[in-house]
Amino acid sequence: MPREAEISVNEREFIQQALRENTRLDGRAFDTFRPLELTFGDEYGVADVKLGKTRVIARISVEVTAPLPERKFDGVFQIVTEFSPMASPAFEVGRPTDAEVILARILEKAIRRSNALDTESLCIIAGLKVFHLRADVHIIDHDGGLIDASCIAVMAALQHFRRPDVIVEGEKATVLSVREREPIPLSILHTPLCVTFSYYEEGEIFLVDANLAEEQVRQGEIIITMNRHGEVCQIAKYGGATVDALSLLNCNNVALEKVKDMSKFIQERLEADAKRRDAGGLMAELSAENDR
Repeated sequence: MPREAEISVNEREFIQQALRENTRLDGRAFDTFRPLELTFGDEYGVADVKLGKTRVIARISVEVTAPLPERKFDGVFQIVTEFSPMASPAFEVGRPTDAEVILARILEKAIRRSNALDTESLCIIAGLKVFHLRADVHIIDHDGGLIDASCIAVMAALQHFRRPDVIVEGEKATVLSVREREPIPLSILHTPLCVTFSYYEEGEIFLVDANLAEEQVRQGEIIITMNRHGEVCQIAKYGGATVDALSLLNCNNVALEKVKDMSKFIQERLEADAKRRDAGGLMAELSAENDR
């Protein structure tokens, strides 16, 4: 089975020694993220996130289906992850790695189970027709920090997405095109984001947003998911080394500041994209047709 090229013993010792001397190889502080870039596609619901050299693209799609028998008043929301072989030699189509399983599990708990999306708003006709929303997460480049980048991509894509409007007449539902009626934003209840802490030296050293080399030498990781109001959605720990309660509280405090910064950044990018679309988008085209 293909796998990631393992870091050499010399590299491992060099990174660990540098961390003991309070130094990261890329010069960042221990609690600093790599440069974050967020761009949106021409169609609604496509978010391209670059976190350092890591790149993740999330795409939201929608279709009309029957609801689940036990959730007649709720729409369906599904998150699907896809690891491209060009992102890493360890990724192979049809054979999920541990990293892919963990990523899918974390995103499921962080976004879907925390009720970030109001699924009741996706109901068209109770028990008959609902919107089925699907978030496809594509890993394009892998250099560490996949969970944080993927969570940003999915939440940004959900906030950017617009679903088509519908007209309901009895048990008949007509889905309107974009030209017939302006599409509707999704009802987002809160915006959970993930912050991953890698720990070393039996929990004495914690790093935010470790790159791939730093991930390969860590003893374990803690993933904290919360929104900008400080509400914790989940805390997940992977790795054998123990972590004391005070360190965990410190991680929570750091995570809250990072989540606030990322939430503000996402909102700024959404507003910039909205202004760009208004300048020469559908509304401008329709107003021009009306003028003629």
